[in-house]
Amino acid sequence: MKALILSDSHGLTELLEVISKRHREDVDLMIHCGDSELELDAKELQGFHVVRGNCDFRGEFPEEFIHQENDVKIYATHGHLYGIKQTLQKLHYRCRELGATIACFGHSHMLGAEVIDGILFINPGSILLPRMRKEKTYAIIDTDGKSAKVIFYTIDGNELLSASFDLNQ
Repeated sequence: MKALILSDSHGLTELLEVISKRHREDVDLMIHCGDSELELDAKELQGFHVVRGNCDFRGEFPEEFIHQENDVKIYATHGHLYGIKQTLQKLHYRCRELGATIACFGHSHMLGAEVIDGILFINPGSILLPRMRKEKTYAIIDTDGKSAKVIFYTIDGNELLSASFDLNQ
């Protein structure tokens, strides 16, 4: 399974469409981890599974999204309800509760990927307002359930960073 993950676009429309069109044919799933600040039916969000962020007041977005495919269960949320700026512990507990193998979230605007206790946590950063680095980013994850490769891209489509993870730890 291959998934495009982005977050914290905060009202961007044209760039959201550009990224979607760039990768739509290459991925099985597109997830927006909240703070789109767009309407629920906005054409720019077409094809995305979108969760509600703390700045989303224009529609009834769900608080979470779960996608199961074979041995992979992806859990997506914005992160503000789990206090991810302080710790990933509450988010980890929620993933354990659901049996999720991958957690996608935003909110902090800081890209990152790490495996904790067999769960891969991915924050794609922000395509508008990155923190702790200058590059505006999103991510693509490619997984077979046993391992995963996460590639972070800049908004112009150039690969910035990549890392491979063993999900059977």
